Amino acid sequence: MNIVKENIDELNALLKIQISEEDYAEKVENTLKDYRKKARIDGFRPGKVPIGLIKKMYGKAILAEEVNKLISESLTHYIREEKLNMLGEPLPNKDQKTIDFDQDNEFEFVFDIGLAPEVDVKLSKKDKVPYYDVKVDKKLLEAQTDNYQRRFGEFVDIDKTTDHEMLTGNFTQLDENGNALEDGIKTEDVKISIEYIKDKDIKAAFADKKVGDMVKFDVRKAYPSDSEIASMLRIDKEKTKNITGDFEFKINQIQKFEKAEVNQELFDKAFGEGVIQSEKEFNNKLTEEIKENFKKEADYRFLIDAKKKLVNKLKPELPVEFLKRWLIAINEGKFTPEQIEEEFPKFEEDLKWQIIRDQIIKDNEIKVTEEEVLEVAKEVTAAQFMQYGLNNLPDEQLEIYAKEILKKDTERRNLYERKFEDKVLELIKDSVKIDEKEVTTEEFQKLFEDEQKQSK
Repeated sequence: MNIVKENIDELNALLKIQISEEDYAEKVENTLKDYRKKARIDGFRPGKVPIGLIKKMYGKAILAEEVNKLISESLTHYIREEKLNMLGEPLPNKDQKTIDFDQDNEFEFVFDIGLAPEVDVKLSKKDKVPYYDVKVDKKLLEAQTDNYQRRFGEFVDIDKTTDHEMLTGNFTQLDENGNALEDGIKTEDVKISIEYIKDKDIKAAFADKKVGDMVKFDVRKAYPSDSEIASMLRIDKEKTKNITGDFEFKINQIQKFEKAEVNQELFDKAFGEGVIQSEKEFNNKLTEEIKENFKKEADYRFLIDAKKKLVNKLKPELPVEFLKRWLIAINEGKFTPEQIEEEFPKFEEDLKWQIIRDQIIKDNEIKVTEEEVLEVAKEVTAAQFMQYGLNNLPDEQLEIYAKEILKKDTERRNLYERKFEDKVLELIKDSVKIDEKEVTTEEFQKLFEDEQKQSK
Protein backbone atom coordinates (compact mmCIF):
# COMPACT_ATOMS: atom_id res chain seq x y z
CA MET A 1 0.00 0.00 0.00
CA ASN A 2 1.25 3.46 -0.87
CA ILE A 3 0.02 6.97 -0.03
CA VAL A 4 1.16 10.00 -1.98
CA LYS A 5 0.34 13.65 -1.22
CA GLU A 6 0.09 15.97 -4.21
CA ASN A 7 -0.20 19.70 -3.51
CA ILE A 8 -2.69 21.63 -5.64
CA ASP A 9 -1.88 24.94 -3.98
CA GLU A 10 -0.97 26.14 -0.47
CA LEU A 11 -4.42 25.31 0.88
CA ASN A 12 -5.53 22.26 -1.10
CA ALA A 13 -3.95 18.87 -1.74
CA LEU A 14 -4.73 15.35 -2.91
CA LEU A 15 -4.04 12.15 -1.03
CA LYS A 16 -3.74 9.18 -3.39
CA ILE A 17 -3.96 5.74 -1.81
CA GLN A 18 -2.88 2.73 -3.87
CA ILE A 19 -3.98 -0.65 -2.56
CA SER A 20 -2.66 -3.92 -3.99
CA GLU A 21 -3.99 -7.45 -3.58
CA GLU A 22 -1.34 -8.39 -1.02
CA ASP A 23 -2.63 -5.57 1.27
CA TYR A 24 -6.02 -7.22 1.77
CA ALA A 25 -5.87 -10.83 0.47
CA GLU A 26 -5.10 -12.52 3.80
CA LYS A 27 -7.78 -10.59 5.72
CA VAL A 28 -10.40 -11.29 3.07
CA GLU A 29 -9.48 -15.00 3.03
CA ASN A 30 -9.72 -15.27 6.84
CA THR A 31 -13.09 -13.50 6.88
CA LEU A 32 -14.42 -15.85 4.16
CA LYS A 33 -13.32 -18.85 6.22
CA ASP A 34 -15.06 -17.42 9.26
CA TYR A 35 -18.24 -16.94 7.21
CA ARG A 36 -17.99 -20.56 6.04
CA LYS A 37 -17.90 -21.83 9.63
CA LYS A 38 -21.04 -19.88 10.55
CA ALA A 39 -23.02 -20.16 7.30
CA ARG A 40 -26.39 -21.93 7.35
CA ILE A 41 -27.35 -22.83 3.78
CA ASP A 42 -29.96 -25.40 2.78
CA GLY A 43 -28.37 -28.59 1.41
CA PHE A 44 -25.10 -28.22 3.28
CA ARG A 45 -24.03 -29.23 6.76
CA PRO A 46 -22.76 -26.38 9.01
CA GLY A 47 -19.14 -25.62 8.17
CA LYS A 48 -19.20 -27.72 4.98
CA VAL A 49 -20.42 -25.06 2.51
CA PRO A 50 -17.96 -24.90 -0.43
CA ILE A 51 -15.65 -21.90 -0.10
CA GLY A 52 -16.37 -21.00 -3.72
CA LEU A 53 -20.06 -20.59 -2.94
CA ILE A 54 -19.27 -18.46 0.12
CA LYS A 55 -16.98 -16.32 -2.01
CA LYS A 56 -19.66 -15.93 -4.68
CA MET A 57 -22.28 -14.93 -2.10
CA TYR A 58 -20.21 -12.69 0.19
CA GLY A 59 -16.86 -12.08 -1.46
CA LYS A 60 -17.59 -8.67 -2.99
CA ALA A 61 -19.08 -7.25 0.22
CA ILE A 62 -16.20 -8.62 2.32
CA LEU A 63 -13.62 -7.21 -0.09
CA ALA A 64 -15.27 -3.77 -0.07
CA GLU A 65 -15.45 -3.80 3.74
CA GLU A 66 -11.78 -4.74 4.17
CA VAL A 67 -10.63 -2.17 1.61
CA ASN A 68 -12.65 0.54 3.35
CA LYS A 69 -11.06 -0.42 6.68
CA LEU A 70 -7.61 -0.17 5.08
CA ILE A 71 -8.42 3.27 3.69
CA SER A 72 -9.65 4.58 7.04
CA GLU A 73 -6.69 3.18 9.01
CA SER A 74 -4.07 4.29 6.48
CA LEU A 75 -5.48 7.82 6.20
CA THR A 76 -5.51 8.25 9.97
CA HIS A 77 -1.95 6.89 10.29
CA TYR A 78 -0.60 9.00 7.43
CA ILE A 79 -2.17 12.25 8.66
CA ARG A 80 -0.79 11.65 12.16
CA GLU A 81 2.69 10.63 11.03
CA GLU A 82 3.05 13.46 8.52
CA LYS A 83 1.56 15.93 11.04
CA LEU A 84 -0.74 17.42 8.42
CA ASN A 85 -2.44 20.55 9.71
CA MET A 86 -5.77 19.88 8.07
CA LEU A 87 -9.13 21.63 8.14
CA GLY A 88 -12.15 19.36 8.16
CA GLU A 89 -11.73 15.76 7.00
CA PRO A 90 -10.66 14.10 3.73
CA LEU A 91 -13.36 14.04 1.04
CA PRO A 92 -13.55 11.67 -1.94
CA ASN A 93 -12.27 13.44 -5.04
CA LYS A 94 -14.96 14.43 -7.54
CA ASP A 95 -13.03 12.69 -10.34
CA GLN A 96 -12.59 9.42 -8.41
CA LYS A 97 -12.67 6.52 -10.86
CA THR A 98 -15.43 3.95 -10.39
CA ILE A 99 -14.20 1.02 -8.32
CA ASP A 100 -14.98 -2.44 -9.71
CA PHE A 101 -14.66 -4.96 -6.90
CA ASP A 102 -15.68 -7.78 -9.27
CA GLN A 103 -12.86 -7.32 -11.79
CA ASP A 104 -10.05 -5.30 -10.20
CA ASN A 105 -7.37 -6.53 -7.80
CA GLU A 106 -5.62 -3.20 -7.35
CA PHE A 107 -7.34 0.03 -6.43
CA GLU A 108 -6.55 3.72 -6.29
CA PHE A 109 -8.55 6.08 -4.10
CA VAL A 110 -8.14 9.85 -4.32
CA PHE A 111 -9.14 12.23 -1.52
CA ASP A 112 -9.25 16.02 -1.35
CA ILE A 113 -7.91 17.65 1.82
CA GLY A 114 -7.98 21.24 3.01
CA LEU A 115 -4.86 22.61 4.69
CA ALA A 116 -4.70 25.23 7.41
CA PRO A 117 -2.83 28.37 6.40
CA GLU A 118 0.39 29.36 8.13
CA VAL A 119 -0.02 32.54 10.16
CA ASP A 120 2.65 34.67 11.79
CA VAL A 121 1.03 36.20 14.86
CA LYS A 122 3.03 39.14 16.14
CA LEU A 123 1.37 41.14 18.87
CA SER A 124 2.70 44.57 19.84
CA LYS A 125 1.68 47.83 21.43
CA LYS A 126 1.01 49.11 17.92
CA ASP A 127 -2.12 46.98 17.99
CA LYS A 128 -4.78 49.04 19.80
CA VAL A 129 -7.89 47.30 21.14
CA PRO A 130 -10.67 49.05 23.10
CA TYR A 131 -11.45 47.96 26.65
CA TYR A 132 -14.74 49.17 28.07
CA ASP A 133 -14.99 50.14 31.73
CA VAL A 134 -18.65 50.30 32.74
CA LYS A 135 -19.33 53.26 35.01
CA VAL A 136 -21.10 52.37 38.27
CA ASP A 137 -23.78 55.04 38.46
CA LYS A 138 -26.54 55.65 40.99
CA LYS A 139 -29.02 53.53 39.05
CA LEU A 140 -26.74 50.47 39.06
CA LEU A 141 -25.95 50.88 42.74
CA GLU A 142 -29.63 51.17 43.64
CA ALA A 143 -30.44 48.03 41.63
CA GLN A 144 -27.69 46.05 43.36
CA THR A 145 -28.85 47.30 46.77
CA ASP A 146 -32.41 46.25 45.92
CA ASN A 147 -31.13 42.76 45.02
CA TYR A 148 -29.61 42.37 48.47
CA GLN A 149 -32.70 43.76 50.18
CA ARG A 150 -34.88 41.24 48.36
CA ARG A 151 -32.48 38.35 48.89
CA PHE A 152 -32.53 38.85 52.65
CA GLY A 153 -36.12 40.07 52.93
CA GLU A 154 -38.89 38.03 54.52
CA PHE A 155 -42.64 37.56 54.70
CA VAL A 156 -44.37 39.22 57.69
CA ASP A 157 -47.92 38.83 58.97
CA ILE A 158 -50.36 41.68 58.31
CA ASP A 159 -54.03 42.27 59.17
CA LYS A 160 -55.63 42.98 55.79
CA THR A 161 -55.09 42.20 52.11
CA THR A 162 -54.44 44.63 49.26
CA ASP A 163 -53.30 43.05 45.97
CA HIS A 164 -49.78 41.63 46.45
CA GLU A 165 -50.00 39.42 49.53
CA MET A 166 -49.22 35.76 50.05
CA LEU A 167 -52.17 33.94 51.58
CA THR A 168 -52.25 30.64 53.43
CA GLY A 169 -55.58 28.88 53.68
CA ASN A 170 -57.85 25.92 52.98
CA PHE A 171 -59.57 24.99 49.70
CA THR A 172 -63.02 23.37 49.58
CA GLN A 173 -64.66 22.31 46.32
CA LEU A 174 -68.24 23.60 45.90
CA ASP A 175 -71.27 22.22 44.09
CA GLU A 176 -73.56 24.13 41.71
CA ASN A 177 -75.41 25.67 44.64
CA GLY A 178 -72.28 26.97 46.33
CA ASN A 179 -72.25 24.32 49.06
CA ALA A 180 -69.36 22.01 49.97
CA LEU A 181 -69.31 19.18 47.42
CA GLU A 182 -69.68 15.76 48.98
CA ASP A 183 -66.44 13.80 48.46
CA GLY A 184 -65.06 16.89 46.78
CA ILE A 185 -61.48 18.14 46.93
CA LYS A 186 -60.29 19.64 50.21
CA THR A 187 -56.77 20.87 50.87
CA GLU A 188 -55.31 22.64 53.87
CA ASP A 189 -52.47 25.12 54.38
CA VAL A 190 -52.20 26.03 50.71
CA LYS A 191 -50.23 29.13 49.75
CA ILE A 192 -51.52 31.37 46.94
CA SER A 193 -50.37 34.76 45.70
CA ILE A 194 -52.94 37.44 44.99
CA GLU A 195 -50.45 39.16 42.69
CA TYR A 196 -50.47 36.25 40.22
CA ILE A 197 -54.24 35.83 39.94
CA LYS A 198 -55.01 36.28 36.23
CA ASP A 199 -58.71 37.30 36.42
CA LYS A 200 -59.07 40.95 37.54
CA ASP A 201 -62.54 40.43 39.07
CA ILE A 202 -61.32 37.52 41.18
CA LYS A 203 -58.26 39.53 42.21
CA ALA A 204 -60.57 42.37 43.29
CA ALA A 205 -62.62 39.92 45.38
CA PHE A 206 -59.56 39.29 47.57
CA ALA A 207 -59.09 42.98 48.47
CA ASP A 208 -59.66 44.13 52.06
CA LYS A 209 -59.93 40.60 53.45
CA LYS A 210 -58.91 39.50 56.95
CA VAL A 211 -57.89 36.22 58.56
CA GLY A 212 -61.00 34.00 58.78
CA ASP A 213 -62.68 35.51 55.69
CA MET A 214 -63.75 33.25 52.85
CA VAL A 215 -63.63 33.88 49.12
CA LYS A 216 -65.47 31.82 46.49
CA PHE A 217 -63.89 31.78 43.04
CA ASP A 218 -63.22 29.73 39.92
CA VAL A 219 -59.64 28.43 40.29
CA ARG A 220 -59.30 27.84 36.54
CA LYS A 221 -60.05 31.50 35.79
CA ALA A 222 -57.71 32.62 38.54
CA TYR A 223 -54.85 30.29 37.64
CA PRO A 224 -55.22 28.92 34.07
CA SER A 225 -52.09 26.75 34.33
CA ASP A 226 -52.76 23.04 34.98
CA SER A 227 -49.47 22.83 36.86
CA GLU A 228 -50.50 25.60 39.27
CA ILE A 229 -53.94 24.06 39.86
CA ALA A 230 -52.42 20.60 40.45
CA SER A 231 -50.00 22.11 42.97
CA MET A 232 -52.67 24.09 44.84
CA LEU A 233 -55.22 21.28 45.02
CA ARG A 234 -52.52 18.60 45.46
CA ILE A 235 -53.82 16.38 42.69
CA ASP A 236 -52.26 14.80 39.62
CA LYS A 237 -51.84 17.15 36.69
CA GLU A 238 -53.97 14.87 34.48
CA LYS A 239 -56.95 15.27 36.83
CA THR A 240 -56.89 19.07 36.58
CA LYS A 241 -58.48 18.88 33.11
CA ASN A 242 -61.75 17.84 34.80
CA ILE A 243 -61.69 20.65 37.37
CA THR A 244 -64.57 23.11 36.83
CA GLY A 245 -66.68 25.36 39.00
CA ASP A 246 -65.97 27.27 42.18
CA PHE A 247 -63.88 26.58 45.24
CA GLU A 248 -64.04 28.28 48.60
CA PHE A 249 -60.81 29.56 50.07
CA LYS A 250 -60.69 30.25 53.82
CA ILE A 251 -57.89 32.66 54.73
CA ASN A 252 -55.77 31.49 57.67
CA GLN A 253 -52.79 33.79 57.26
CA ILE A 254 -51.95 36.99 55.37
CA GLN A 255 -48.32 37.76 54.69
CA LYS A 256 -46.56 40.54 52.85
CA PHE A 257 -43.00 40.41 51.59
CA GLU A 258 -40.85 43.14 53.07
CA LYS A 259 -37.40 43.89 51.77
CA ALA A 260 -34.61 43.96 54.33
CA GLU A 261 -33.67 47.38 55.62
CA VAL A 262 -30.21 48.68 54.79
CA ASN A 263 -28.66 48.36 58.22
CA GLN A 264 -26.09 46.36 60.18
CA GLU A 265 -28.30 43.27 60.24
CA LEU A 266 -28.32 43.18 56.42
CA PHE A 267 -24.55 43.78 56.24
CA ASP A 268 -23.91 40.87 58.62
CA LYS A 269 -26.27 38.49 56.79
CA ALA A 270 -24.80 39.34 53.40
CA PHE A 271 -21.08 39.43 54.15
CA GLY A 272 -20.52 37.98 57.60
CA GLU A 273 -20.66 39.53 61.03
CA GLY A 274 -18.66 42.73 61.36
CA VAL A 275 -17.14 42.63 57.86
CA ILE A 276 -19.11 45.68 56.73
CA GLN A 277 -19.79 48.31 59.39
CA SER A 278 -21.33 51.27 57.58
CA GLU A 279 -23.54 52.13 54.63
CA LYS A 280 -20.54 53.71 52.93
CA GLU A 281 -18.58 50.46 53.22
CA PHE A 282 -21.66 48.59 51.97
CA ASN A 283 -21.89 50.82 48.89
CA ASN A 284 -18.16 50.42 48.25
CA LYS A 285 -18.53 46.64 48.45
CA LEU A 286 -21.47 46.66 46.02
CA THR A 287 -19.52 48.90 43.65
CA GLU A 288 -16.66 46.38 43.67
CA GLU A 289 -19.12 43.57 42.97
CA ILE A 290 -20.72 45.42 40.08
CA LYS A 291 -17.31 46.18 38.57
CA GLU A 292 -16.28 42.54 38.98
CA ASN A 293 -19.49 41.35 37.32
CA PHE A 294 -18.96 43.72 34.42
CA LYS A 295 -15.28 42.74 34.19
CA LYS A 296 -16.28 39.36 32.77
CA GLU A 297 -18.51 41.03 30.22
CA ALA A 298 -15.83 43.64 29.48
CA ASP A 299 -13.27 40.86 28.94
CA TYR A 300 -15.72 39.09 26.64
CA ARG A 301 -16.23 42.31 24.69
CA PHE A 302 -12.46 42.84 24.54
CA LEU A 303 -11.98 39.35 23.12
CA ILE A 304 -14.60 40.02 20.42
CA ASP A 305 -12.79 43.20 19.39
CA ALA A 306 -9.37 41.52 19.59
CA LYS A 307 -10.60 38.71 17.34
CA LYS A 308 -11.79 41.20 14.74
CA LYS A 309 -8.55 43.14 14.99
CA LEU A 310 -6.33 40.10 14.47
CA VAL A 311 -8.47 38.48 11.76
CA ASN A 312 -8.50 41.75 9.79
CA LYS A 313 -4.78 42.25 10.34
CA LEU A 314 -3.58 38.73 9.45
CA LYS A 315 -6.28 37.85 6.90
CA PRO A 316 -5.65 34.09 6.92
CA GLU A 317 -6.74 32.44 3.66
CA LEU A 318 -8.93 29.34 3.78
CA PRO A 319 -9.73 26.55 1.28
CA VAL A 320 -13.25 27.95 0.94
CA GLU A 321 -14.69 25.60 -1.70
CA PHE A 322 -13.34 22.54 0.09
CA LEU A 323 -14.80 23.69 3.41
CA LYS A 324 -18.22 24.29 1.86
CA ARG A 325 -18.18 20.78 0.39
CA TRP A 326 -17.13 19.36 3.75
CA LEU A 327 -19.88 21.21 5.63
CA ILE A 328 -22.50 19.95 3.18
CA ALA A 329 -21.15 16.39 3.54
CA ILE A 330 -21.17 16.29 7.35
CA ASN A 331 -24.54 18.06 7.58
CA GLU A 332 -26.31 16.04 4.91
CA GLY A 333 -30.02 15.98 5.69
CA LYS A 334 -29.69 18.70 8.33
CA PHE A 335 -28.92 21.76 6.22
CA THR A 336 -29.36 22.54 2.55
CA PRO A 337 -26.45 23.83 0.43
CA GLU A 338 -28.24 27.20 0.41
CA GLN A 339 -28.31 27.30 4.21
CA ILE A 340 -24.62 26.35 4.37
CA GLU A 341 -23.86 29.17 1.93
CA GLU A 342 -25.81 31.64 4.04
CA GLU A 343 -24.12 30.64 7.32
CA PHE A 344 -20.64 30.23 5.85
CA PRO A 345 -19.32 33.79 6.52
CA LYS A 346 -19.88 33.32 10.28
CA PHE A 347 -18.23 29.88 10.18
CA GLU A 348 -15.34 31.34 8.17
CA GLU A 349 -14.67 34.11 10.69
CA ASP A 350 -14.80 31.68 13.61
CA LEU A 351 -12.41 29.28 11.86
CA LYS A 352 -9.96 32.09 11.06
CA TRP A 353 -9.90 33.07 14.72
CA GLN A 354 -9.43 29.44 15.76
CA ILE A 355 -6.37 29.19 13.50
CA ILE A 356 -4.92 32.42 14.96
CA ARG A 357 -5.72 31.34 18.50
CA ASP A 358 -4.08 27.93 18.03
CA GLN A 359 -0.97 29.64 16.64
CA ILE A 360 -0.83 31.94 19.70
CA ILE A 361 -1.10 28.88 21.95
CA LYS A 362 1.66 27.10 20.02
CA ASP A 363 4.01 30.08 19.78
CA ASN A 364 3.72 30.89 23.48
CA GLU A 365 3.63 27.27 24.66
CA ILE A 366 0.42 27.89 26.56
CA LYS A 367 -0.59 24.89 28.67
CA VAL A 368 -3.66 24.10 30.73
CA THR A 369 -3.28 21.82 33.75
CA GLU A 370 -5.79 19.47 35.34
CA GLU A 371 -5.80 21.64 38.48
CA GLU A 372 -6.67 24.75 36.46
CA VAL A 373 -9.59 23.00 34.77
CA LEU A 374 -10.82 21.81 38.15
CA GLU A 375 -10.84 25.42 39.37
CA VAL A 376 -12.88 26.47 36.32
CA ALA A 377 -15.32 23.64 37.01
CA LYS A 378 -15.65 24.84 40.62
CA GLU A 379 -16.41 28.37 39.40
CA VAL A 380 -19.13 26.99 37.11
CA THR A 381 -20.54 24.92 39.97
CA ALA A 382 -20.56 27.90 42.36
CA ALA A 383 -22.37 30.04 39.77
CA GLN A 384 -25.02 27.35 39.32
CA PHE A 385 -25.65 27.14 43.07
CA MET A 386 -25.83 30.93 43.34
CA GLN A 387 -28.80 30.88 40.94
CA TYR A 388 -30.67 29.00 43.65
CA GLY A 389 -29.57 31.38 46.38
CA LEU A 390 -26.88 29.04 47.74
CA ASN A 391 -23.80 31.18 48.35
CA ASN A 392 -20.47 30.49 50.00
CA LEU A 393 -20.57 26.69 49.70
CA PRO A 394 -17.55 24.94 51.27
CA ASP A 395 -14.69 24.39 48.85
CA GLU A 396 -14.76 20.64 49.51
CA GLN A 397 -18.41 20.43 48.44
CA LEU A 398 -17.79 22.50 45.31
CA GLU A 399 -14.92 20.20 44.38
CA ILE A 400 -17.12 17.11 44.64
CA TYR A 401 -19.66 18.56 42.20
CA ALA A 402 -16.91 19.93 39.94
CA LYS A 403 -15.30 16.50 39.62
CA GLU A 404 -18.66 15.06 38.58
CA ILE A 405 -18.86 17.65 35.79
CA LEU A 406 -15.36 16.70 34.60
CA LYS A 407 -16.41 13.06 34.19
CA LYS A 408 -18.47 14.10 31.16
CA ASP A 409 -16.21 14.25 28.10
CA THR A 410 -18.07 17.09 26.38
CA GLU A 411 -18.10 19.24 29.52
CA ARG A 412 -14.45 18.46 30.12
CA ARG A 413 -13.44 19.54 26.60
CA ASN A 414 -15.50 22.71 26.89
CA LEU A 415 -13.84 23.66 30.18
CA TYR A 416 -10.38 23.04 28.74
CA GLU A 417 -11.27 25.25 25.77
CA ARG A 418 -12.59 27.91 28.13
CA LYS A 419 -9.33 27.95 30.10
CA PHE A 420 -7.24 28.12 26.93
CA GLU A 421 -9.39 31.04 25.77
CA ASP A 422 -8.88 32.79 29.12
CA LYS A 423 -5.11 32.42 28.87
CA VAL A 424 -5.05 33.66 25.28
CA LEU A 425 -7.15 36.64 26.39
CA GLU A 426 -4.69 37.54 29.16
CA LEU A 427 -1.74 37.22 26.79
CA ILE A 428 -3.36 39.54 24.26
CA LYS A 429 -4.20 42.06 26.99
CA ASP A 430 -0.55 42.06 28.08
CA SER A 431 0.76 42.37 24.51
CA VAL A 432 -1.40 45.02 22.83
CA LYS A 433 -2.21 48.61 23.70
CA ILE A 434 -5.38 48.81 25.80
CA ASP A 435 -7.57 51.71 24.76
CA GLU A 436 -9.69 52.20 27.88
CA LYS A 437 -13.12 53.73 27.41
CA GLU A 438 -15.54 54.52 30.24
CA VAL A 439 -19.14 53.88 29.20
CA THR A 440 -22.58 53.73 30.76
CA THR A 441 -24.51 50.47 30.98
CA GLU A 442 -26.72 51.56 28.10
CA GLU A 443 -23.73 52.40 25.90
CA PHE A 444 -22.11 49.07 26.71
CA GLN A 445 -25.23 47.08 25.86
CA LYS A 446 -25.65 49.04 22.64
CA LEU A 447 -22.30 47.69 21.43
CA PHE A 448 -23.75 44.18 21.41
CA GLU A 449 -27.08 45.30 19.97
CA ASP A 450 -25.38 47.10 17.09
CA GLU A 451 -23.27 44.02 16.38
CA GLN A 452 -26.35 41.79 16.26
CA LYS A 453 -28.00 44.16 13.77
CA GLN A 454 -24.91 44.10 11.56
CA SER A 455 -24.79 40.29 11.57
CA LYS A 456 -28.37 39.98 10.29
